Amino acid sequence: MQKFALPLVACLFAIAATSASAAPVWKWRDASGQLHISDTPPPSDVPDKNILQRAAGGSAPIFAQPAVAAASATSGVDSELQKKKSKAEQEKAEKEAADKAALEKKNAAVRADNCQRAQTQAKALESGVRIARVNAQGEREYLDDKQRAAEQQRTQEIIAQNCK
Repeated sequence: MQKFALPLVACLFAIAATSASAAPVWKWRDASGQLHISDTPPPSDVPDKNILQRAAGGSAPIFAQPAVAAASATSGVDSELQKKKSKAEQEKAEKEAADKAALEKKNAAVRADNCQRAQTQAKALESGVRIARVNAQGEREYLDDKQRAAEQQRTQEIIAQNCK
């Protein structure tokens, strides 16, 4: 067991040392064409076309950037971010409004269909024609006067709810 422990510990230390020393690397050319390699991002006046390599993850350590440069660099990013955020919120609101309108239209169509069916049922109940239902055993049962009155009451409630 100890034969494997020493090489394993040595490998773990080697991996930890290499990952700790791996700093983000930025490469860019300044206005005079001079190549710069650094662990800090280029100044905000360097155009994107002159940035040759960005740090992994696209950001530098917080301690590497002066506070003034960080504030000026983030103000432009913040305004872009705010624009994108407001545009996304506006698109989301428009989508929600469209979904709500579609749902209301669908519900209106269902209510109209329910209204039409209930009015047809009410006419059939008022006509005095014998009305039959099929029970759970598959047998036909005719409505008596009490059942007819209850069905008329239920149909009138459906008409009141759906026919406006």
